[in-house]
Amino acid sequence: MERSHPTGKQRERAQCPLCHERVSVDLRSHIVAEHGEEAFRKAVLADKERGMSDPEIGARYGISFGTLERILIEAYGANVSVLKRPKRIRRWQPPDFREETTTVWSFKQRGDWATHNGRYRGNWSPYVPRNIILKYSRPGDTVLDYFVGGGTTAIEAKLLGRRCIAMDINPGAVGITLENLRFSPPRGLFGEQDPPLYEPKVKVGDARDLSDIPDDSIDLICAHPPYAGIIKYSAKIQGDLSSLTVQGFLTEMRRVAAESWRVLKPGGKCAILIGDARKSKHVIPVGFQTIQVFLDVGFTLRELIIKRQHNCRTTGFWYSRSIRYNFLLLAHEYLPVFEKPLDRRVEEERSRWEYALPHQSTLERIPEVGEEGLETTTVWILPADRLDAEIKRNLVYRFAGATGQFVQIRFDGDKPGPLDIPPLQDVQLLFIRSAGSFTREAFEGYRAAVKRLVARSREILPPNGFLVLEGRDFRLGSIVVPAGLLLWEDMRHHRDFVLRDIIIVVPEEASPQEEPGEHLQIVHRYLLVYRRKEVTP
Repeated sequence: MERSHPTGKQRERAQCPLCHERVSVDLRSHIVAEHGEEAFRKAVLADKERGMSDPEIGARYGISFGTLERILIEAYGANVSVLKRPKRIRRWQPPDFREETTTVWSFKQRGDWATHNGRYRGNWSPYVPRNIILKYSRPGDTVLDYFVGGGTTAIEAKLLGRRCIAMDINPGAVGITLENLRFSPPRGLFGEQDPPLYEPKVKVGDARDLSDIPDDSIDLICAHPPYAGIIKYSAKIQGDLSSLTVQGFLTEMRRVAAESWRVLKPGGKCAILIGDARKSKHVIPVGFQTIQVFLDVGFTLRELIIKRQHNCRTTGFWYSRSIRYNFLLLAHEYLPVFEKPLDRRVEEERSRWEYALPHQSTLERIPEVGEEGLETTTVWILPADRLDAEIKRNLVYRFAGATGQFVQIRFDGDKPGPLDIPPLQDVQLLFIRSAGSFTREAFEGYRAAVKRLVARSREILPPNGFLVLEGRDFRLGSIVVPAGLLLWEDMRHHRDFVLRDIIIVVPEEASPQEEPGEHLQIVHRYLLVYRRKEVTP
């Protein structure tokens, strides 16, 4: 909600809810001047309790969304979006539920069974913990959520017959969780196989210090941490991660990861939902950096799931702004599922092959590209039969100028080969494409080739030209190799380039597995878009 003030006509009609006088200035100024700051806060809360929406409150009082958030947090101890208590329970389970079988999860409806509701701002869809709990735990196992918020994970654990430890550093969030857990599900929800009923243990606690939880005692961690100041969750609570900078958040998450490793049983899983941020039109890869934090303490990566967001406006006003100002709305989050290895000596081997793969390069003039039907978010769902063409069309429109050249280099195969790229000039967009599928050997060869091309970047790309790297996650046994993350790591200290966007591409007709298997079907790929920096004297 942007800061807005009433127009002249609105000011003439504005009526103070306290003295009922018509005022010519905005209501906030009038109420504060005539009745005081406390009266203003009470007036805002009264409108919120009557069900007035956030934009309506902003327009009425001329306040920003941040100001409204502060008033709500100070009054209720937590960032709540709806003050009315949830109505009676209409259903106990999600209708027509099926476990997810691919690496892209998309829930258009948030989910409102049992006591799930959207009161706690920023809480995750209950479909996420339900899938995680069903896939990686059994009835009677212990699930830990140390960022419990409004209690979504705890509700699902109770419904599915798991023991649960639910904690949050904010007492206000703990209060909301306890309120949402006041239910007794009817027997027979699962037919003759009803799970046992365990009441979650809910408490105020700090995810960075789990000293009251014994070593190797937790079966599954399922949590959605706050990050990068995207949403503020409390007022002046020491240790609240939502108030930290990105670097501060990552520093504290290292402590969370270390404690997670300690309390998990060998073979236990840890699922963390995390997203990216944006600053000055460039993405901040909070997701990749958080994943690396957990890998650094010894976890292996069992799955890397993309959670698609559906609260991004992609038509009308936002579509035209996306095209005009050339920005993509962030529409993805990462849901890595980490595993604590049964054998602590298990570590991912580091390969050091220094050769490139057979490749094909094509040099093209920028084609005529219309803006109709272009993608406006960071998740591109594209027809499988036109996937390559649509990727190229969107990249060219977004990141190539009216002059210059578009160059595509595709690597294929898994045998060593020479890297022989012809001299290139006036290239506005260099797109380095990966092989259709990878072995470890092929991927390391691809990384080596990319490094050599990037080393020649000053010869190929002008300042403000764009480099796009394609990456596809793949498996080595039971471990997922996070190709996008590793390519980003290779580039993160390259001073000539700054990361502009991380785009997730998914074939529209990707056919999921009929039944859940041991592993999810990998259906997504990454496009890492880098801008070459201006040359400084």
